[in-house]
Amino acid sequence: MREARLLPWSSPEGKSSYLITDDGGGPVSRLADIAETTQLDMGTQLLAHADEMLENATEWELRFLAERLTEALRDILRVAESRGRRSDGPWSGSSHED
Repeated sequence: MREARLLPWSSPEGKSSYLITDDGGGPVSRLADIAETTQLDMGTQLLAHADEMLENATEWELRFLAERLTEALRDILRVAESRGRRSDGPWSGSSHED
């Protein structure tokens, strides 16, 4: 039985997107790999930026930062769930939904 891959993006309605394929190296799989890597890199950069600005941030800047960190955490949790499902890791039985 083939396992559906949770993709690192949602549908226009905000629902989870999945890919079922026999070839893990197909074009959509490669695009998903690139998107996951980009999301992880952006999260790392955002965290470094947050560390730098927290001490002197205004209320507006803190709110904006919290919103971006929330988005990044959502993306990273989706990547972790997807990778866990593919490796039978701790996320493989998760029912995480958007």
